[in-house]
This record gives sequence, structure tokens and C-alpha cells, in this order.
Amino acid sequence: MSDAVIAHLASQREAILDRLFALLRIPSVSTDPAFAPHMDAARAMLLARLRAIGLDDVQLLDGGSGQPAVYGAWTGAPGKPTLIIYGHYDVQPADPIELWNTPPFEPTVRDGRIYARGASDVKGSTTIAIETVAAFLAVTSGCPINVKLFLEGEEEVGSPSLRAIVARHGDRLAADAMLSADGGKASTTVPTVGIGGRGITGLELTLRTGSKDGHSGRYGGAARNALREIAALLATLHDAQGRILVEGFGDDATPISNAARMAAAAVPFDEAEFFGNIGGSRWGDPHYTVRELTTLRPTIELNGLWGGYTGAGSKTVLPAEAHAKITMRLAPGMAPDKASAALQTHLRAHLPAGVSLEISPEIGGTPANSLPEDHPMLRAALAVLQQVHGQPAFPARAGGSIPITSIFKELLGMEAMTFGLAMPDEDVHAPNEFFRLSSFDEGLKTWPMLLTELGKFSAAEFQKKR
Repeated sequence: MSDAVIAHLASQREAILDRLFALLRIPSVSTDPAFAPHMDAARAMLLARLRAIGLDDVQLLDGGSGQPAVYGAWTGAPGKPTLIIYGHYDVQPADPIELWNTPPFEPTVRDGRIYARGASDVKGSTTIAIETVAAFLAVTSGCPINVKLFLEGEEEVGSPSLRAIVARHGDRLAADAMLSADGGKASTTVPTVGIGGRGITGLELTLRTGSKDGHSGRYGGAARNALREIAALLATLHDAQGRILVEGFGDDATPISNAARMAAAAVPFDEAEFFGNIGGSRWGDPHYTVRELTTLRPTIELNGLWGGYTGAGSKTVLPAEAHAKITMRLAPGMAPDKASAALQTHLRAHLPAGVSLEISPEIGGTPANSLPEDHPMLRAALAVLQQVHGQPAFPARAGGSIPITSIFKELLGMEAMTFGLAMPDEDVHAPNEFFRLSSFDEGLKTWPMLLTELGKFSAAEFQKKR
């Protein structure tokens, strides 16, 4: 069944690329309200495409506020499993714009790569998933499995509306499992399948040392400086080697088993290349490998730090206010609210007299997610990748977070597997993000093969694993 579909996709390659480029030109940045018209434009384009390929029940699913998801379904395969096929249409901000070699929202192809914000994360893989369903419907008038496409608009801001969307539309979203186009490969050299990722939560700090800024000549050396105080406070979170010093943080994490460490070690990993991609160097608990630190261990990371004067030239000011953004990646077993509470307790306990701290925690957060090793989706994916690449594929955990995988498991009882095509060196969330054309072409082959392989299972076989 998949051969004819693959041939059809190959014949439509340039048209599919054109549709991908049109989607990439839309700056669908979910975190900034100024981009709201572009979010509308992305939704309109996706709705039109889902209707054009012949999906049923195409509509927007909203939770009463926030960015709605784009939805469409084909459920004409009785007795076969029903899968949510997930992607997202929102992207990270392109800042700092000046570091891009070409405009971030004008896709540019060079050296076999598509450069654009969202090309790798995750409009490239999302387009491949949509077009695979389109090709099955065009060539065979049906799919090997029942599919429900769910294209989210808030993944890049932590999926705050997902729970409300499920509360309103849970019956419509009922399925046997989730197949995610988000979540890429763990290696550039060997095939991998995503079987889980870390959880995430975060908070924002505002630290104040006074009611207004002071002249550094008049007050400097005698009054507290908000920037110095926030730097000193944040420096208490880790020791010199990178071990987390927050009491109680991670106490609820599932102990790392020998099997988990062996699985992490099984994926080929070039440490020099890993750090070379960002021109960085190793930091973190020396008792763990880099792969363990980035997939199995929790983190507390500073994502933004600001205050005082940041314009051109100098301003001799003693800032009274400073700010920071912090995220926490959560190991399996960790509860987001407990992790946030431990961090907040630590920050307040280390605050000196004469300094006030306002903390705005993220609402909710999501725990880590893991796919059982014997799940039909994983068996199907490993078989397909071995056939395509001629070598065994590796199940691999990711260091990032896809909130929907944990939320849908909690609320709808479904397991999730990621089958994205993004590579780990594609500068996701950074300037000059790119997506390989070779990955694009691979996806046009492996996605049809995977849906065909999944169609060999019955719905009952999937339901045994829920």
C-alpha cells in the first residue's frame, strides 16, 4: 500500500515544498500578542489544507481563551487503531534578528538545507505528516488507520490551553495513541525513535532593592544594586560543577535504573560534536554522562536576565529592579508543582534583608512522559527505520518537552511516540534554524511506511497497552 503513496508524494515534492514554504513565511509566534494576525493566517491556511485533502469535521478547537488548535479527522477504518497525529503551527520568536544570515520568515535553501524559523521545529515534520494523510486519501481513498490531526498553536509557550481544550472536546479527541511529528532524532548518524521527554515548568522573578533607581555616583557602594543581588541569588542554585543545590528539588524523581543508563549509552553520541555545535563546554554533575544529564536528569536553567540600562552607550545608574526567567526540565517521576515549590522556597530562603522578591510561577507545567518498550507504535517504527536505513534503530529519550504527550496521557489515557524528522544540530530556537532536505525526503518515505505498518495492528492490540 505504501509504495504507491510514496510514489505519489515524490511526484508532488515541489508542490509540497511550496506549501511548506508558504507556511514558513507566516510568522506564527505564539508568545507575542503583536503576532496575533499571523497566528490567524497560519490557522486559516491549515484549515483550508485539511478541507482540501478530504478530512471530515475540520474545525478549530478552543478552550475558551488562548490559541485554538486546528483539527480534522478521517475515521473510515473500522477495527483499526485510531491515532492522534500531532504537530504545532506556532514558532519561537526569531530574535535576535541581526544574527540571521537570511530573513527568518523567508525560507532560503542553501547547501541542501531550508533556513527559516520553524523549519525544523516543527513546520517541516508537521507538513510531512499532513501530506502523508493527503496522499493516502488521494491514492487509496482511505488510510491504513483512523487518524485525527491535532495541530496546536501554543506548544512554544507551554500549552496553557490544552487542558481546557480537552475539557471541551475530549470526546472528539478520543483515540488509542498519539503519533507526534514534533520531537526529532537524537542522532545525526543513526536512526532513532522518540520514546519520551522531560517535563517542564517555569517561573519569572522580579527582585527589588528600592523604590527607584539611584545615581551610581551618589549611591554606589552604599546601597544595594538589584542586578548584583539577583546575580548573587541565582548563583546559589548550583555549585561550581553544576550540581543543583535546591533542597528537595528532584526528591520525587524516579531513580535512574541500570536499564535506563544502558539505553542512554546505546545511542551513539559524539561529545565533542555536541558541544562544538554551540561553541560551548561541559558543565553539570560529573557523576552523570552528558546523555544522562540531557535526558534523565532535571535542570534549573536561566533563560533571561535583565535590569538597569541596556541601551547604547553608558548610563551610570544603580538599578532598583531586576528580572529573571527560569525554566526547569523535570526528570521522570517529578511533579511540576513540587519542583516549583522547592525552587521558590530556596529563593526566598536566600534572599538578604532589604530586598523583596516577587515570583510569578507558571500555571500547571507538565511531567515527563515515557512510552512502554513493548508498545505497537514503537515496534512498527523500529521495523520501518531498520528497513529504510539497513541498520537497527534506537529508542531514545529526548531532553526537551512536548507538553501534550503528558497532558493527553493524563486526561485521555493515551501513550505517545515522537516520529519527527528534525536533527539535533538544526539550531532550533536559535538564529539560522534549518531543516535538511534529506530529512524532508526521508519523511515522505518513512511516514507512509509507518502508517501502513501501524495498519497491521488491530484497535484491540492498541487498547491492551492503554
